[in-house]
Amino acid sequence: MKTLSFGASISLAILLVALLSPKNLWAQAADSGRSSKGYDVPTTSTAVKPLKEGDKVPSVEVFTAEGNAVNLSDLISSAPTVLIFYRGGWCPYCNVQLGKLATIEGQLAAAGYQVIAISPDAPEHLRETATKNKTNYLLLSDSSAKAIKAFGLAFRVDDGTVERYRAFKNPVDLEQRAGGQSHHILPVPAAYVIDTSGKIRYAYWDPDYKTRVNEQELLEAARRLK
Repeated sequence: MKTLSFGASISLAILLVALLSPKNLWAQAADSGRSSKGYDVPTTSTAVKPLKEGDKVPSVEVFTAEGNAVNLSDLISSAPTVLIFYRGGWCPYCNVQLGKLATIEGQLAAAGYQVIAISPDAPEHLRETATKNKTNYLLLSDSSAKAIKAFGLAFRVDDGTVERYRAFKNPVDLEQRAGGQSHHILPVPAAYVIDTSGKIRYAYWDPDYKTRVNEQELLEAARRLK
């Protein structure tokens, strides 16, 4: 049997240490946005296959504005939930939606609901978005796009669009917004009403990012399903 020389053994050991270092493990986690076993991220918003009414919420990790990891299904088990997926605090249509959602937040709370909104924005961007839209509900970061993919809402923005965003008068760098990750994934905007068992009771999405659920329709759906 062929054996490794002493020098080759040392080189192999160094390589293994490098691959298992925290920096490389983080890089591997970040790159998971590019490919995920059993899931191919489409390149158009019209090709997504979102979770629908009757489906169960997946167990997936997201992050608070402070950078603390939380399990989404654990959060949802604590109270009936109105869950929003939005593109990011840089998107004017998202900001309008988040602001309108803030106007019914009190009524949703009175009906027993918590409100959670998730985007690919890194944790450091969440406070700015909350302040801008005068929101008190929970904004969470999914910069790895794991939750976005788990809900079937993910699509990959093409390189031309990425560069076009960077060329805006107020430049939008999707990689910077996502904490340096290069997956270029955005969610199709969506709204869900979910019970404490994790079952989706109401679902809305539209591949046209300019079209969002009406806040009064969402409020009525939440009240009806309570």
